[in-house]
Amino acid sequence: MSVYLSSDLPGTGGSIKESPEDFVVTEIPSYQPSGSGEHIYLTIEKRGITTLEAIRRIAKELNVPERDIGYAGMKDSVGITRQTLSVQRVKPEDAAGRDVDGVRIIAAVRHGNKLKLGHLKGNRFEIVVRDVSADAAEIASAVMDTLKKRGVPNWFGYQRYGAQGNSHLIGAALLRRDWKGAVDVLIGSPEAVRDEQWKNAIVSYTQGDFSQALLQMPRHCRSERDVLQRLTSRPDSWEKAFAAVHPRLRKLYLSAYQASLFDRVVELRLNGLDRLLPGDLAWKHVNGACFLVEDIAAEIVRAADFEISATGPMFGTKMKLPAGEVRIMEEQLLEEEGLSPQAFDLGGGLRVEGERRPLRVPLGETLCSQAGSNLHLQFTLPRGSYATSVMREITKSF
Repeated sequence: MSVYLSSDLPGTGGSIKESPEDFVVTEIPSYQPSGSGEHIYLTIEKRGITTLEAIRRIAKELNVPERDIGYAGMKDSVGITRQTLSVQRVKPEDAAGRDVDGVRIIAAVRHGNKLKLGHLKGNRFEIVVRDVSADAAEIASAVMDTLKKRGVPNWFGYQRYGAQGNSHLIGAALLRRDWKGAVDVLIGSPEAVRDEQWKNAIVSYTQGDFSQALLQMPRHCRSERDVLQRLTSRPDSWEKAFAAVHPRLRKLYLSAYQASLFDRVVELRLNGLDRLLPGDLAWKHVNGACFLVEDIAAEIVRAADFEISATGPMFGTKMKLPAGEVRIMEEQLLEEEGLSPQAFDLGGGLRVEGERRPLRVPLGETLCSQAGSNLHLQFTLPRGSYATSVMREITKSF
């Protein structure tokens, strides 16, 4: 993914995320808590941990089940994140102000319903890029002007593909019912990890020594260890071995594969990202509804005004299909993978229905300044899109 929408402009270079303060994310909520109700909305600030880990720690601190804690968005472990969680049967005064091992509860306000995934408008980012060029602020401003006019390519990018960058390959193997292939990719490649013990475990696996691989595999590699445990007793039972992987993780692998195919469509259509094609399913940015584009001339102005955008496929059993050349292109992509929409139903409750996703998203509230070799950026993006899609255009470093 080394192509850029702003390829006519240079990059600033530089590095990101050298300290937590260099990458700050603040959720923009869909609504504010009302002040009454059985749920408590917690405004938290977490540092260096994922949303799920923050939930685990807060649940333990407040003595409530993890399943009772709601959240609007998933955030990774990098940087500082300010987001909202909801919890039941806790008094606001018993939660506000607590510090819980990397999580600070800033505020606690009552509301009537549990927070659910997607209950946010977007995210505000404050990012510092270090060791940039002398004219970085000028370059960044020009790039952001292009992105505000044409849109931000809605890549998923590397953060969706796991620590070894191979989650989507596991998903692809699952859909092909290639269980040995799925295990091979899950265990990974020694070149993709730094830890020597981990490297040695992978090498032992490739040599067929599953018992030794199990002994060497680090404790935090839970799925790998569970799979190896089964292989030590039944070396040829690849399907049963992979069944040791938690269903939630299997769904994540399938989602990563969907994302990889979507990214390929973004790349195919990058030069015309702000245009529509006959047969496109257009996305209404105001509410996320889709409609079939039949009269291009009638929709040109709406696309130019960023009311609507073309969509790409998150393939699945029930994904709405475009028409014309767009449909042909997407069907060819799936055929090249040796798959059909029906392949996304693996049975046993593991089915991916699919959806449409906009190929571009709007960039808002941009600010840019430079202090010496440090570039300071602020911007907002809608929920479900990633700051890396903006930063790769600005830095041209990845």
